Amino acid sequence: MSEPSFASVPRSMSRARLWVAALLALLPTMGWAEMKLNLPEPVSPLTREVFDLHMMTTWVGVWIMVIVILLVGYTLWKFRKSTGAVADQEFHKGFFGTWSWLVVPVLVLGLDLTIADRANSTFDQVENIGDAEVTVKVTGSQWKWTYEYMEHDYSFISNLKSKEEAGEYDYLRTVDNPLVLPVNTRVRFLHTAADVLHAWWVPEIAVKKDSIPGYINETWTIIEKEGMYRGQCAENCGVGHAYMPIEVKAVSRAEFDQWIGERVAEKQAAAELAASNKVWSQDELMAEGEGLYNTYCAACHQANGAGLPPAFPALAGSAMVTSDIPAHIDIVVNGKAGTAMAAWGAQLDDLQLAAIITYERNAWGNDTGDAVQPADVKAAR
Repeated sequence: MSEPSFASVPRSMSRARLWVAALLALLPTMGWAEMKLNLPEPVSPLTREVFDLHMMTTWVGVWIMVIVILLVGYTLWKFRKSTGAVADQEFHKGFFGTWSWLVVPVLVLGLDLTIADRANSTFDQVENIGDAEVTVKVTGSQWKWTYEYMEHDYSFISNLKSKEEAGEYDYLRTVDNPLVLPVNTRVRFLHTAADVLHAWWVPEIAVKKDSIPGYINETWTIIEKEGMYRGQCAENCGVGHAYMPIEVKAVSRAEFDQWIGERVAEKQAAAELAASNKVWSQDELMAEGEGLYNTYCAACHQANGAGLPPAFPALAGSAMVTSDIPAHIDIVVNGKAGTAMAAWGAQLDDLQLAAIITYERNAWGNDTGDAVQPADVKAAR
């Protein structure tokens, strides 16, 4: 006896199977685990104002939709043709038909003015920068963030963690160096960019403002709860736009003071070491340079030096990298106008730059044997 074909299954059963499949598709899965139907819960006064304004306008829109749907539904049911209802050709001359043209716009305008008053108050708060205890300059560049604590003369670069380091779940959400901020402290952000438009935005703690090359925008926050808060570049800044996550670690003031003190001490020690007359061996520079290259350069030029032509040329086998040392130092320190090559002179010290350049000149089969010293970089500045 042959198996029954699908065509022989009753149509009602086929439809039932389709409905079951559709319902199963709607069931929660791991891919839906992080799906949320609203903005993240705010943890600062300003973002709470924005969140409350958002909720107010949302509920106003919901109730308008409900009223309109009920009114239209009631009208379709009450005056349906099957009950013998006949269209009133003189409706516009009646009381409702005459005055609704005035009443409805007045109600809508009243709602708009109510929202506008609340929004104006919120916008005033956005621009009320005021005095801050901590000021952080945030510089966006393709494709990383540079944070500078203005009161402490300390800065660092924050890069996307690789998939191997971050793991499957946290990839594109975590960075190697999160921004550390104290809670219950007024923090001012100075936003700018080194190349194209970026936008630093962490919804729980700060509003979004564009980072514009050659211009400073300001925002502020007072974080009320310790924890890790995540955001993303909110301005389409190029092909690496998705690779600019933001992490802010909010800690107690005592923990922040200890952290920033340790970082400043480390920076001073590194600066003294870079300024010393020590002559570094090629092996020492290569070991240091590999980690620095993978942190700061590999996103564009790739870990294997193959680059992403034409925007980011290959360094493996490059004539400039394998021949002219002064030109190599110059482009790393000062960048190249009209290209995506950023200037690293203001972001890294002489030792770090010397290590990166040495690594590039000897990795991936370049094998020049050169060992560029911090003194060489210092002389080229």
